[in-house]
Amino acid sequence: MSAPIPVEINLHAVSKVLDIRFEDGASFQLPCEYLRVYSPSAEVRGHGVGQEVLQVGKRQVGINDLEQVGHYALKIGFDDGHNSGLYSWEYLYELGSHYQAYWQDYLNRLAAAGASRG
Repeated sequence: MSAPIPVEINLHAVSKVLDIRFEDGASFQLPCEYLRVYSPSAEVRGHGVGQEVLQVGKRQVGINDLEQVGHYALKIGFDDGHNSGLYSWEYLYELGSHYQAYWQDYLNRLAAAGASRG
């Protein structure tokens, strides 16, 4: 089974939220900070389990570029200069579906590291 395909994507620059609606009716509001700290790039995820890099100080990050890549992903350019990693439709759907759990995990990891969202 293939991942649902987005039918609408809107960036709200002022509120720093990416709205994405999928063909199956699912709709998600993904904050730019959330997308940035869960970037699929090697810079964030590392090159293997346990090599992830906790992203700190990203509370005010915004998106300054969205580019569709083929029929399967978005390339997102953030205003902190980060622009690597492709957000596949499947990954965006996953981020939306698991937002509460993933966000809480991020906040827990920040707290454990004594770090700040900035």
